[in-house]
Amino acid sequence: MAATTSVTTVLRRPCTGPAVWQGPSLADSEEWVLRLSPAQIGELDAALRTVRERSLPLLRVNAGDFPLPTLGGELERIADVLENGRGFVLVKSIPVQRYGEAAVSTIFWGLGRHLGIPVSQNAAGHLLGHVRDTGRTMTDPATRGYQTRARLPFHTDGSDVLGLLCLRAARSGARLTVVSSAAVYNAVLARRPELVERLYRTHFLDRREEQAPGERPYWAVPLACWYGGRLSIRYNRCYLESVQRFADVPRLEPADVELFDLIDELAGSPEFRLDLDFAAGDLLLLNNHAVLHARTAYEDFAEPERQRHVLRLWLALRHGRQLPPSFWGNARGDGATGRGGITPRDVIAT
Repeated sequence: MAATTSVTTVLRRPCTGPAVWQGPSLADSEEWVLRLSPAQIGELDAALRTVRERSLPLLRVNAGDFPLPTLGGELERIADVLENGRGFVLVKSIPVQRYGEAAVSTIFWGLGRHLGIPVSQNAAGHLLGHVRDTGRTMTDPATRGYQTRARLPFHTDGSDVLGLLCLRAARSGARLTVVSSAAVYNAVLARRPELVERLYRTHFLDRREEQAPGERPYWAVPLACWYGGRLSIRYNRCYLESVQRFADVPRLEPADVELFDLIDELAGSPEFRLDLDFAAGDLLLLNNHAVLHARTAYEDFAEPERQRHVLRLWLALRHGRQLPPSFWGNARGDGATGRGGITPRDVIAT
């Protein structure tokens, strides 16, 4: 099973547009921040009451069930920024402390439904995820990074959009960082142009034991795609390396390691990255095709009720970019039903 170029169109010129940005140029600006006003928070309260009065199960709540008269328009703008702009937004001032976990989950779900369609985040079919330390480590091939408090290097998740809502911050650490995938791509093109085509080859990503019976335990997908005039990037070095445990996966070549080293160096450079303060009540939304994200390791409180807890959504945008089937590997679906995500084990692909 030799590595091949799965998408033949290779972008050999610098990518341009609002998705190309550098962290220092945004650090002193709040153009990427939405601070909720008291009136907008009042809309959240009213929408929550509507859901409760109708006794709607959480997973059946759609945008129409969660009315946001003015904030809904802001969310439409955010969806456009995610797909056609810089690719990320930080929403602040959600008063999570005065809501219980069930209420916060409903609010987060309702906001997400205004933006897109939730897709499964694991083989159990969870649509609303919980990011917290479970005591597991990445030496276990069935563990994923969000279940640990270890450092998470720059990577993308398996959906159009990632949403993270902080309920409780860690005692220390857990700093989030974002970087423009296109800016990193341009820097690779400038510094090592001979490595760029390698991004478009078929690569292998560990599925971390979340495949359905009879499926391969890895994805065979490109890391870059230039399609419909848009550059899309996926990257997770941890999974690119841990998949080497399978004998039928081609061995990484020295040039692959050079490419991964360069991506990590560029993404982590102060020239490109933007470090975020991510406190309780903050909601980070980012387009996985346009933005890489990372998290530092963290130390937590001893008391379980004080420990770091982040809610997570994976969303398919209703008007997301066109992507060739090869970009998704075995993941199925389209913008109407949800694309990307991890197929639950009790769902049989047809």
